Amino acid sequence: MISNVVDLASSEDEEHENQTKRKKRTNNTETPVTESPLQSNSNHSLEFRSFWKAGAYDVGSTKSIHEQGQLEHARVHPKFLHSNATSHKWAFGAIAELLDNAVDEVCKGATFVKLDRISNPKDHNPALLFQDNGGGMDPEGLRQCMSLGYSMKAANTIGQYGNGFKTSTMRLGADVIVFTRKSQGSRATQSIGLLSYTFLRKTGQDDVIVPMIDFEISGDRTQPIMYSSLDDWSNNLRNILEWSPFTSDQELLQQFEDIGPHGTKIIVYNLWLNDDGLLELDFDHDEEDIRLRDEVNRDKSLKKRDRLLESHISYQIRFSLRAYVSILYLRKFKDFNIILRGKPVLQHHIVDDLKYLEQITYRPQLGKASKEVTVRAEIGFIKEAPHLRVSGFNIYHKNRLIRPFWKLINDHTSYGSGVVGVLEANFIEPAHDKQDFERSTLFLRLEMRLKQMCNDFWKSHCHLIGNYTVVNQQKKLSIRPFDENAANLQRELSADQPVIGLSANMQQGLHLDQPVVGLAANVQSLSNGNTVLGEPSNMSRNMSSVQPSSGLSAGVNKDVSVDTSGSSLVDQICEENIQLFMRCEEHRQKEIGLKQTVWKHVTYLVSCKFDWCKILCGLKEMLHCCLFTFDLRLKIWRGSWRK
Repeated sequence: MISNVVDLASSEDEEHENQTKRKKRTNNTETPVTESPLQSNSNHSLEFRSFWKAGAYDVGSTKSIHEQGQLEHARVHPKFLHSNATSHKWAFGAIAELLDNAVDEVCKGATFVKLDRISNPKDHNPALLFQDNGGGMDPEGLRQCMSLGYSMKAANTIGQYGNGFKTSTMRLGADVIVFTRKSQGSRATQSIGLLSYTFLRKTGQDDVIVPMIDFEISGDRTQPIMYSSLDDWSNNLRNILEWSPFTSDQELLQQFEDIGPHGTKIIVYNLWLNDDGLLELDFDHDEEDIRLRDEVNRDKSLKKRDRLLESHISYQIRFSLRAYVSILYLRKFKDFNIILRGKPVLQHHIVDDLKYLEQITYRPQLGKASKEVTVRAEIGFIKEAPHLRVSGFNIYHKNRLIRPFWKLINDHTSYGSGVVGVLEANFIEPAHDKQDFERSTLFLRLEMRLKQMCNDFWKSHCHLIGNYTVVNQQKKLSIRPFDENAANLQRELSADQPVIGLSANMQQGLHLDQPVVGLAANVQSLSNGNTVLGEPSNMSRNMSSVQPSSGLSAGVNKDVSVDTSGSSLVDQICEENIQLFMRCEEHRQKEIGLKQTVWKHVTYLVSCKFDWCKILCGLKEMLHCCLFTFDLRLKIWRGSWRK
């Protein structure tokens, strides 16, 4: 039986004939690990078990492994595994990456993914188990999974970068071992791979080495797949047994018994600790859940927590994995379950928690070369409004939640309170950690449009939850715009003065005896005859009658096009804001360029001054030498003349 060790930096992975592939794998990517470091290291724990401190160590001298006849290639130091994993600021984001890989296997027949806590057989510490019954991976697929940048997934799947497995597993723990089995036609294979940060650190490696072993299944017999020599396989098996949770090859093969004919099992062990020396993940608080320990402790330190807020999904997703996974995917699965600690996760649709639901159509401007896209956003009030001040948009990308409860309205105002929306934005690209979006022009336009959606919905529906935008003022009408970008703008209008809109091209006469249409709430006639828009007020205060605003239709789902008369001005303002932002960014880049130019000139002047000083010193030395020589010759001449 043999195995091979995969160098993550190798780029020789092209499709050729089997013999050519095996030869390349032997020559370019198989680097046997020497046994001496293993024998001299009995301590298999890192100095720092905290994730944010695990990369703080000195890098030793680089070993030269270049052999004659081979091309040089860039190598990846083990420290890169840690720095690459820091893209995940949130441990739940790393878990979601591994769940995405299982969800992508639904098209290959996967019906479940299991996430549970298990015990490390060697030290009995907690470990994380991810297991699915998807298509599994053949030996070549496992090598691509363990390498950087390889992805054979289709464009409509969640993961496409070929980096999620490495960043997510290394964010959760120092080490991971993978068991995978695949049946393709009449051929069935099973493979084992070990990606161990502890192994690389303790053996002093200066390249990322991944021991792997492969087997071919023929009936009830398991035959090893040979690539080079038996010594290589023995060495790699010894490395796997030395640094994995298992002590014998029989224990390794037993891990395939519950996988079935195809599937993958991932075990993340040596889980990271927090600054207090406790596990980041809390398995003891709830036997059916996994929690973030630091988030739970932070909440305990707060005084008089609102029980209503604590029961809401927007609060629970901060520390409860079950709550987070319940809203992680927009559409419900038909024949697929996410099983967390033995209990299936019930998918939760945020839209089901909304009242006075409304659908709004948004058509992003993708450019002339792109096809027109229509996106439908759903927006409404949470059922607990106005008693619970939770708001924000939940943005999905290809069915996957990227930004939960994205706050678009200032928390210090009551405007927009309780307004929650859901939108699937496939026209913008998420960041690599899938917890945010790239800040492109499309994203900025979307942000402005969502703010306007929240404002418009609040203005037309806030009276349904007991809020009114009416305050009393003497003989003047004060209009306070709801747009956050114009929050500081306030204009005092007299009874006979026309209203100046946000655009100079649109003006409309407004008098106190005319009803106001399309503002945040109803225009109300007070007992003293004054009508003013602005802050909420109680209906019982000096209120004789309430006139409904024109065009109000509450509690009914409807399609609102962005090309309506009210939205055209909004789109124009949004476009102007984006253009101003782009101009500011352009000026900022010019300022940076000018500063760099000034710095270059200053550096050049300093270097010239230094060179001039050197030349001056040289001239002085030459002058001294000349004077000394002249004086010496003068003395010699005088002595000879006297004689």
